[in-house]
Amino acid sequence: MRGWRQSIRDRLQRGLRWLWGQDGSPGERARGLAAGVFCGCFPFFGLQMVLSVGLASLLRGNQLLAAAGTLVSNPFTYLPLYWFNYQVGCWMLGPGTETRSALDELNRRNLWNQGWDFSQRILLGSAVVGAVMALLLGGLASLSYRRQPTSLRSSPSERYQSHPPSSGSDPSCG
Repeated sequence: MRGWRQSIRDRLQRGLRWLWGQDGSPGERARGLAAGVFCGCFPFFGLQMVLSVGLASLLRGNQLLAAAGTLVSNPFTYLPLYWFNYQVGCWMLGPGTETRSALDELNRRNLWNQGWDFSQRILLGSAVVGAVMALLLGGLASLSYRRQPTSLRSSPSERYQSHPPSSGSDPSCG
């Protein structure tokens, strides 16, 4: 039982190390992650990754880290994240129309107005929360990437240029 847990944990750690060690400058990687976190705060299920890759391209950020950054919203965080986004939107725009009206008062017009009030608040809250989270996590990622040793920060081609290949005397090269 302990063996499969260790295997899963090892795979997760290797995957995170691989993701964290993506190519690009510290700024490119941080911009990609920030774009993903920003887009992940919006309730556009199924489009978050596409939007984040597009935004990362515009910002010249790492696209893979942008896609990974959208995972800030996942089945475990949907409810608290979007509830918080909605509350931020309500704080900025006010509570809106009375949403606790009786069911018999609902008609097409009232339902449309309530849907519009809800959409305005959650989208505005998502934009504000996403911008704040993107700035914070992008800044932290940039600082962290800049503190990495240079050998981990450079691209694979740059790493191999500093150590030219041997002339074939290595028996493991075949």
